[in-house]
Amino acid sequence: MYIAKSNFYNGLIQTYHDKVAQNISWLYTVFMSKAVQKKQWFENPEFWLNFGPIMFDSQRWAEAPNIARRIVKIADLKEGSSILDAGCGPGRIAVELAVLGPNVTGVDIIQDELDAAAETAEDEGVKLNLIKADLRNFTEDYIKQKKINGGKKFDAACNIYTSFGYCDTIEEDFLILQNIAASLKEGGTFIMECTSRETAIMYFTEGEWFEREGQTVLTEFTVEGAWEGLRSRWILIDNKTGKRFEHEFVQRLYSAADLRQMMIKAGFSSAEVFGNFDLSPYDQNARTMVIVAKK
Repeated sequence: MYIAKSNFYNGLIQTYHDKVAQNISWLYTVFMSKAVQKKQWFENPEFWLNFGPIMFDSQRWAEAPNIARRIVKIADLKEGSSILDAGCGPGRIAVELAVLGPNVTGVDIIQDELDAAAETAEDEGVKLNLIKADLRNFTEDYIKQKKINGGKKFDAACNIYTSFGYCDTIEEDFLILQNIAASLKEGGTFIMECTSRETAIMYFTEGEWFEREGQTVLTEFTVEGAWEGLRSRWILIDNKTGKRFEHEFVQRLYSAADLRQMMIKAGFSSAEVFGNFDLSPYDQNARTMVIVAKK
């Protein structure tokens, strides 16, 4: 009788725990669904129309061919290999990758940026597969349903020029990493380049002003919390009309160690940190943070 009652209560306890787990899973799904539905500043086309030419100036475009060559070498890509440019923007890196032979799929949330990438690809005589999508929703099932890359997984992926850390929550950032990991073949390579907490500290400045693309640009930078984020305020003043544009945003700052650990949890088997695309050490001389992760 005691054993029967014990088993009965154990069964009730297990049922309770199962229901709690289901509820937690449901709540997380609802939370993420609402988080993804919420429109954020980087989804605003007007921002990129005004600030895009300032961020992607001639110097940034000039360095793109060398970065693309480094990516191809690191990922050991051949002609016909497939690579996902996650957050491709105006195609600065995607076009140069395509010039080198791989089949390139560029994903971005802003249609105007994709249109610019398509125009650049046409000028260079290369083909890009451009997809308007939110990386938080860019799941393995989505790739199969839309037959992106023929419904197959990619040989490699990249996320370049600090295109990470702008979502409202860490969970959303993690979701992006999970989706990128799921999009890769076993043994595939993911290359990320972005500002880390360490490099933000090393190169911190409170602000500056300069002339670019016919505009006067003023910037102000402040630290959020214990270097948990970097708040940026940009002011553009058109030198001809005097028209003023202003925008403020926060980038979440991850340490290299934390981001590396996030990648492992997201589904990568390994993640190495370097100080530049030449795979130099991530030390006091690091120019940026480059993480090379393997599926």
